[in-house]
Amino acid sequence: MGNVVRLAIVDPNDASRTVMKNLLLGIDVIWLEAECSRYEFFTDVASQTQPDIALISLDADPEQGLALVGKLNEELPSCDTLVVSSSQEGSLILQAMRNGAKEFLSYPLKLEEFLASLDRIRQSSGGRDGEGQVRSSQVITVAGVGGGVGCTSLAINIACSIAQDERNSVTVIDLDLALGDADVWLDIIPDYTIQDVAENISRLDYSLLKRSLTKHDCGAFLLPRPTQLDDATSITPDEFRRVIALLKATFTHLVIDISKGFGPLDMAALEVADSILLVTQLDLPCLRNVVRLLQYFDLNEGFEDKVNVVVNRFGLEANQISSAKALETIGREIFWQLPNEYATIVESRNNGVPLLMQAPKAKLTKSIDQLARSIDQSASGEVVSQEATTRKGLFGFLSSGSK
Repeated sequence: MGNVVRLAIVDPNDASRTVMKNLLLGIDVIWLEAECSRYEFFTDVASQTQPDIALISLDADPEQGLALVGKLNEELPSCDTLVVSSSQEGSLILQAMRNGAKEFLSYPLKLEEFLASLDRIRQSSGGRDGEGQVRSSQVITVAGVGGGVGCTSLAINIACSIAQDERNSVTVIDLDLALGDADVWLDIIPDYTIQDVAENISRLDYSLLKRSLTKHDCGAFLLPRPTQLDDATSITPDEFRRVIALLKATFTHLVIDISKGFGPLDMAALEVADSILLVTQLDLPCLRNVVRLLQYFDLNEGFEDKVNVVVNRFGLEANQISSAKALETIGREIFWQLPNEYATIVESRNNGVPLLMQAPKAKLTKSIDQLARSIDQSASGEVVSQEATTRKGLFGFLSSGSK
C-alpha cells in the first residue's frame, strides 16, 4: 500500500469514535489499521499492528489518555502520536506535547486540519522509508502572460506525461472559470465540475471529490471549469484552498491552469504552488508582461524562487525577438524552451488527444516530456532546468530548435 498512512485510533466514547472513524475512512491515504475502546489495551494493539500514527482521544479520561501518550512515545517511538480533545486548555496541550504528542487537534475533528497535521508530521520526519512512505504532493501552477501563448496545452501535456509513471497520480484543475477549455484538449464531457465541488464544500469528502473528477485514458484526472458562465464567480479562495488540500492528500501531482486575470483564485493557486511555469512567447507584448509579472512576484514573499520562465513556440521566425534580447529584457534566465510545432499542437487539440498519444515522436512532445520529468524527479518541487537536463549551454538548443 504505497503512499498510505496506517493509523490506529483509541476512544472509549463510542459516539465520538464512530464520528472520527467515518471521517478517516473517507480519506484515501489513510488505512485504518485498528480501533480500540480502552486506553489500557491500546499499547498492546499498537504493538501488534505497528501503525504509522496513533490517534488518541483525551475526552473520556484526560489523565489516562496523557499517560498513554507517554507510554507509546517510550515503547513505540516509530509511531507518531496525535491527540484530539474538545478542551483547548493550555495546560492540557502542554502536557500532551511534553508526553510526546506530535499534534494536538480539536474535536470535532476537521478534515482540513487533520490533513494539515499529517503534512506537518511528514515534513518534520522527512518522510518515511519503505512501503508506507508518504510522498509529498507537488503543485504545479501554469500561468500565461497573455492569451494564446499555450499555457493550457502545456498544463494538459505535462500532466499526461507525469501520469505515465505508475507511481504518480495526477489531476489537472482548470481555473479559468469563464473560458477554460481543458476539457476540449482531452475530449471530455464532464458530469461534474469544480462548481459542484464548491457548492458542497461544507460536506466535502473523498467520495464526492472523486465523483467530480473525470479520468482520461492517459491516466490523468481533470477537474473542469463550471458549465455555466454565471457560476464563474461563486468560488472563494478559501473554498479553493480546501479543495487543493483534499486533492494533495490523494494525488502526487496537481497541475493548475489559471486564467489571465490574475484574480483572487489565480493568486491562491500561485500561493499554493511548489513551482510556477510562466509561459511566454518571444514577442514584445509577451515579454513586457513577463517583466510586469516578475516585478510583481518579486514584491510578494515566497513567489520569486519558484517562478520559471518557459518560452513556447521557439523558432517561430515571424516577428520573433532574439533570445539574447529577451534575456536582456526580462533579466532572468529562460528556464525551458519549447519548439514551434504549431500544426502538431493544433491537430492534438482538435482531436482531443494529448501529444504523447497523438504525436509521440514529435520534438515538441519530447521537450514537454523532458520538462515533466524534470518536475517529477524533484520531491521538493525545485525542478531541474533544461540546461542541467541536456548538459548544454543556455543557447545550446539553437542548433536544433529543441531537444
